[in-house]
Amino acid sequence: MKKREIYKLLPEIKWIKDKKIREGVANTWLLAVKKGGWKKIDRIPFTLLIKTKKTLIEHTRCVTRMAVAVATVQKGFDFDVVVAGGLVHDVGKLLEYEKRGNKVVKSKYGERIRHPVAGYALALEAGLPLEIAHIIAAHSSEGEKVRRSHEAILINHCDFIDFDIAKADN
Repeated sequence: MKKREIYKLLPEIKWIKDKKIREGVANTWLLAVKKGGWKKIDRIPFTLLIKTKKTLIEHTRCVTRMAVAVATVQKGFDFDVVVAGGLVHDVGKLLEYEKRGNKVVKSKYGERIRHPVAGYALALEAGLPLEIAHIIAAHSSEGEKVRRSHEAILINHCDFIDFDIAKADN
């Protein structure tokens, strides 16, 4: 997979003004694709917990757009951190999941390491700053044990809004 494909799948990446952060987001996804052994990522389900047709990419874009909408109304957020955090919050799922035949299932890696921890490590390895890696680590239940930044609180809530709506559709 090439960087331009990441930009095509996640066009919101262009909203990030800081070039280093923008490139870090793309590089985090590319690293996850490589380490997870994925050829294509546009059909990965966003969750294995409920039945849904929504893909990981659709969910990622939805969470990012919701967070940006809130951050434009509720002042005091670092816009680049919000966008980047939304775009990478679930990137660790590329290690937590694997494709077996025509199904996406939890990987052996994923049986031991959940996506927030995997994503945190990927982000730091790809050169993203700690405040963005923190959003990944704190966006799910793992975040209940730390003091979340404002941006992490925002991504956490947007993530669960999207999940709860999908769950209600079942």
